[in-house]
Formats: sequence, C-alpha cells, structure tokens
Amino acid sequence: MKKRISILVTMAAMALVATCCSVDNDNNGYPSLSDFPNNGGQMSGGMSTEGMGPGGMMPGGMVGSDTNGNDLQDFDISLNTAPLTSDTETIPTDENDESFEDYVEHSAFSETVSIEYSEDKATISTLPEGIEATIDGAGVIINSTIKGVSYELKGSSSNGYFKIYSEKKFHLTMNGVSLTNPTGAPINIQSGKRAFVTLADGTINSLMDGSSYNTPDGEDEKGTFFSEGQLIFNGKGSLEVKSNKKHGIVSDDYIRFRAGTNIFVTASKGHGIKTNDYVVIGGGVLNIEVSGTAKKGISTDGYVLITGGRTTIFTSGEGEYDEDENDVSGAAGIKADAYFQMDGGQLNIKSTGAGGKGINTDGEIIINDGDIQVITTGKTFTYNSDLDSKAKGIKSDTDVTINGGTLKIKTMGGEGSEGLEAKGVMNINGGEIEIASYDDCINSAGDMTISGGYIYAFATNNDAIDSNGNLFIKGGVIVALGSSGAECAIDAAEGKNLYISGGTVIGIGGSNASYPASSSSQMSVAFSTSIQAGNTLTLSDGTKGIVSFTINRNYQNGLYLISSPDLKNNTSYTIYSGSTVGGDNWHGFYTAPTVNDLGNSLGTVTAQATAGGNNMGPGGMGGRP
Repeated sequence: MKKRISILVTMAAMALVATCCSVDNDNNGYPSLSDFPNNGGQMSGGMSTEGMGPGGMMPGGMVGSDTNGNDLQDFDISLNTAPLTSDTETIPTDENDESFEDYVEHSAFSETVSIEYSEDKATISTLPEGIEATIDGAGVIINSTIKGVSYELKGSSSNGYFKIYSEKKFHLTMNGVSLTNPTGAPINIQSGKRAFVTLADGTINSLMDGSSYNTPDGEDEKGTFFSEGQLIFNGKGSLEVKSNKKHGIVSDDYIRFRAGTNIFVTASKGHGIKTNDYVVIGGGVLNIEVSGTAKKGISTDGYVLITGGRTTIFTSGEGEYDEDENDVSGAAGIKADAYFQMDGGQLNIKSTGAGGKGINTDGEIIINDGDIQVITTGKTFTYNSDLDSKAKGIKSDTDVTINGGTLKIKTMGGEGSEGLEAKGVMNINGGEIEIASYDDCINSAGDMTISGGYIYAFATNNDAIDSNGNLFIKGGVIVALGSSGAECAIDAAEGKNLYISGGTVIGIGGSNASYPASSSSQMSVAFSTSIQAGNTLTLSDGTKGIVSFTINRNYQNGLYLISSPDLKNNTSYTIYSGSTVGGDNWHGFYTAPTVNDLGNSLGTVTAQATAGGNNMGPGGMGGRP
C-alpha cells in the first residue's frame, strides 16, 4: 500500500503510559489482560473463540497462517539488464554549476580518430597533427598533445587494447567494440584529464582483462577499464565489463554515470567500481556482481551520490582480516569513506557472504528520495574469536538521516544482522521504511528521533527499534514488532528515555521494554496479553475504533504499547479481539479502519501521559551497537 500518512506534530516534551483496572501482575508494570473480567470463551493463547468461523478462523480477523509473521519473507532481488522505459536527466546550462563541465554537450571535438579491431590487428584512420599512434598487432597506444579529439572504437579482438596518453580532455565513443587484453586493461587511460565515454546508441560493447597484468614501471593499471582522470559515461548503448584480476571500472579521480547508459560489471577478485574521489549515478542501468573476498560493488575514498537510474549490486565474498589495519571487513554493495546520499532512482543490493553489508559508510547517510532495497543473508565473520564483521543492511559510522523515499531491508543471517544502524544519531523525518531482521531492525548509538513517515520493523531475535540514547517519537506511523522473548518493540537505553509527542505507534514485544517518560505529551496505553497470529485487535472509545491492527506472529504474554493523537488523558478504552475490520492495511495496521464487528472485549485500559515509573525491567540493555 503506497498511500502515505503524514502525521507531523510540533516538538514538545513527550509522552506515554497506560494503566488498566487495578490488578496484580508479573508483567514488569504492564497490566495483564488475562486478569480482566469479561474474558469468557478466551483460548489459552488469549484469543476469543466467540464468533469464529469454520476451522476456528475469525471472519475478517485472519490475514494468513504464517506464524513467523515476517511480511518480507518472500522479498528478493535479482539482476535486471533491461533498459529503463523512463530515464531522463536535466543537463545544466549554468556555467557556474559544478557539474557543467561533465556534460559532453558543452564541449567541442573537431577531430575524429577511428580505430577498428579485427582479431589480431588494428587499423587506424589518418591522424591529425599532434597525435602519434603505435600499433602492435591489435594493441593501440595513442600519444596526443592536442585538444578537441574524439576517438571511435569498433570491431573485436581477443588480444587487443586501447591505451592513451593525453594532456587534454577527450571523447571516446564505443561503437560496437569487444576487446580482451590477456596481460592488462583493454582500456587504459594514462591521463588525468576528463574522458567522455559514449556508448553509441543501440550498440553492444564488451571489455575483459586477463589473469595477469604486465604494467610498465611508474604506471597504474588498476582494472579492466582504467583511467587516471575523470570518467563520464553517457549514450544509449550497452557495455559489459568483466574483471578477472583487478577492479572493473576504475578512476583515480571520479566517475559519473548519465541517463540512458546500460552497464554490467562483474569482478571476481576486485571491486566492481573503484574511485579515489566520488561516484555519481544520475541515471541509466548499472548492474554489478562481485565475488571476491571482502570486495565491494562500489568503493570510493569519497562519497556516493545517486539521483536517478536503476543500480543493482550483488556481492558474495566472505569477510577477511586486514593485517595493516588489524581489523576485519566484509563485502559491501556500496562502501563510501565520506558519505552516501540518495536523491532519486532505484538501488538494489544483495549480499550473501559472511559479514556482508548493503551500504556501509564512514560518514553520514542521507536519504531524501528514491527506492532502496537491501538483502543480506550472511552470518557474522569472525577472526581469532575477537574480531568480527557483522552483516548489516545500511550502516553509518556517524549519523543517518531519512527525509523521504522508500526503504525495504531484510537481514536474517543471524546474530548481529541488523537492518538500519547509525553509530551516531538517527533522524527519520519521512519516507516508507520496511525492515525484517534477525537482530535489531533500527539501531542508533546516540539519540533517535522519528518525526514522520511509515515504519514497519520486524525483529525475530531482538528489538524492533533500539536507541542507545534517548528516543523521540514526534510523528509518523510506526508498527514495531520485537522478539517475543526478552527483547521488545521500542527500546531506549538504560538511563535514557522514550518520549512520545505525536504519531501513531503500535509496539509489541517481550518483557525488556521502555515506558515513555512522564514528560511525554501524547497519551498512550500499555498492557500485556497472549495473542495468536492472525487476530485483529481494536482499541475503542465505545463509539468508534481508534486503532485497529492484525497481529502477524504469536505472542505469549506480549507487551503492547499503543499511542495515538486520538487518545485522551485519563480516558478509558476497551481492547477487543477478533475484530472484523475493513480499509487499507499496512503490515497489519489499518490506516482508516472501518470496524464492522468489534469482536470480544478483553478489558479496559486508561490512557495517561505518564507510565507511573520505569518498572518494566532493564530497558535498553539489549542490542547495543
């Protein structure tokens, strides 16, 4: 359901609590609905048998028989080389725009040099003054001192290459060329200047290196398509790059991919894309598949910016120990030493090796728009029992900010497999986020603030949302399902607080949970009961349903937290099970419920602005990053 609800509430000190009728209980401060009267016909799991249809199915209440409850269990990612049906870009016209010079449309190339490969030989057109060429069979070396030159490559060779030394920027058109160089890079640009690489419309181009490199002393040759300078790819043709020895496409400066391109990179020992400065993906189709140990689909010492296109990355390598750093690392779809930013387009990453990650940065992660899908399946990679790399969906060593877009993350490999992690603070202001994880779904080392958006978090063995600082909920819709054991749905660190001042919150988990702080400004209710998967609960004020949601996993003595702007202080509400509800359903939460039948009353709860004391247990001890 793509419809989003924007519930933004201005910041205030924040809130919660819930009390029920006075009962004795052993649920860390939560009243147990099993202690309430009017529970006639309740099953041992907390589910009423009244009103059931054939086979014990509640009419309107069941959404399926999956007791695992993971709505993302069938979610998968596959490579897709098909061109995009809609792939547009805006070409800057202002000369002061920092990317202006990266568009070939703003440069003039008056000279053309054509090179055609025919297996063991290469032929070259007449050369203008200022350019020298050396031809050795199908190997071509260009030395150029003039500007405004366009080189065109076509034909094929299993023992050929194109190497260029140039003092000026140049244009390189790949017009149906296929080159394999058994002893190095088939494209070797020994120039620190800008190279515009055009994939001629409708053409198929391919490059492959060998298993060894014969590189001259004093030169770099780091991959199948190598450049000392900037690389800008454009055009509506296709390019397949296969690396057997080093990286796939490499720039010692930066790389920009423009709309229309269709590029497929495979690397068995190196990274797929490697740069020193940064990578910008403005459009096109980019597929990357790497299998080397601890290798990355895209690796840069700078930043990665995605504004369009469809990028899909597969990594399958295991983790490794780095003797120089005395540390371990795993494979990653994207590794940026500076920061990662997503402003549009599609990004799909699947990592299957031990310790593998989707997006991993030393700096900040900022997501403003676009669609991101990440799957990791690997377990933790451990070296000598004291160093390890854990599988993560999206991880920043500093802060994470999400302002919009859609994120779908599944990290089910085992202990330490977390969905979205910030080693600093976490700020979620909008977007649609769906996460299923073995460990924490969302984790921050510092404070976490949720101000808007849709969040679905399903953790099988830990907290759904875990802040190791204070946790502020100011708006949005949150469906948080923590482990049914000792962990919980929403967890602020010990000595810190959960504050709720807005939004709609449904949190269900185990006993190690956090109460909202007494200064919370939005009313909440909390209670404990046992519920079977498929049961629909409704919180009602006696005249209408306030919140309805369908439980998608079994909870034995689960702890429930419900917070809504519609709850009023010191007002009693009734909890019903087996409700028949219509309307849009987002992971069990009905965004605009039409309650046709409330079902069976489990008891009443009272909404308040304070939890009446943090007597729920340690709260915040589990899932520290």
